[in-house]
Amino acid sequence: MPKQRLSVVVTRRLPEAVETRLSELFDVRLRHDDTPMSREQLADAMKEADVLVPTLSDKIDASLIAQSGERLKLIANYGAGVDHIDVASARQRGVLVSNTPGVSADDTADMALALILGVTRRVGEGVQRMQSGEWDGWAPTALLGGRVSGKRLGILGMGRVGTAVARRAQACGMQIHYHNRRRLRPEIEEQYEATYWESLDQMLARMDVVSVNCPHTPSTFHLLNARRLKLMKPGSVMINTSRGEVIDENAMVRLLKSGEIAGAGLDVYEHGHEVHPDLRGHPNVVLMPHMGSATVEGRIEMGEKVLINIKTFDDGHRPPDLVVPAML
Repeated sequence: MPKQRLSVVVTRRLPEAVETRLSELFDVRLRHDDTPMSREQLADAMKEADVLVPTLSDKIDASLIAQSGERLKLIANYGAGVDHIDVASARQRGVLVSNTPGVSADDTADMALALILGVTRRVGEGVQRMQSGEWDGWAPTALLGGRVSGKRLGILGMGRVGTAVARRAQACGMQIHYHNRRRLRPEIEEQYEATYWESLDQMLARMDVVSVNCPHTPSTFHLLNARRLKLMKPGSVMINTSRGEVIDENAMVRLLKSGEIAGAGLDVYEHGHEVHPDLRGHPNVVLMPHMGSATVEGRIEMGEKVLINIKTFDDGHRPPDLVVPAML
């Protein structure tokens, strides 16, 4: 007798190739309207499905998990970050959680480098001037930015993404510094000529550019608080392609407005898609709409990891990218 196919609910539109393969393998319900599900829709999906495939736009907290049906056994997250999912509550209810780590490291690092160059070379101001028709021609002192070569880059979180940022920045002649929970192996430090700072405070006070590449966890919420941000040099630049909650956004805005920080390049924000109004229009700030991982190749690879996690689970084995609370 043929095995009954898993019931899979996908909460957002995914690349066509991924949706097609999901439909071939499972009894899948796709999301044709590319908007986030409401909380009620998520609750209904979690009652009906064996597997839920959410994205970072879906807040799956303990209350929602408590309402899930007996069928739900796997939350196969489409993305590496799982701070939007209460993993501990899911495991207590017997629901596994998987993610897609490592896929977007290079893509996110590309965006970090783009923001470093965009802020230090005043690219945003140049684009605005051209698009508004305000450019009157070349001038010796117009839009003078800073050279990145020789500058000190402080990487907060030297994991997959942080290491990829270091590789790109090193090629641009930047000096690599980093702060981690654990120091890297000597051969990795040697490869990137990287200087380890056990004290985050001391690193921040000496950097020209700071790149945030750590996840959002209870221990990293507002890790860059008002006190720490004030340690940065007046000419320094803040780059964040990781999670907005790591930075106290109000404090950063105050320092930007007073000139105590020279600029910022942001792809993520403390309150999701709600961007602080004082960041918009600031001449030394480059804002991107959370597109660090937005490449065709990366999004398809993420989908392939989701497929492998679900198929491995369906075959009776542990998903290769299983997330456990101790990892968070």
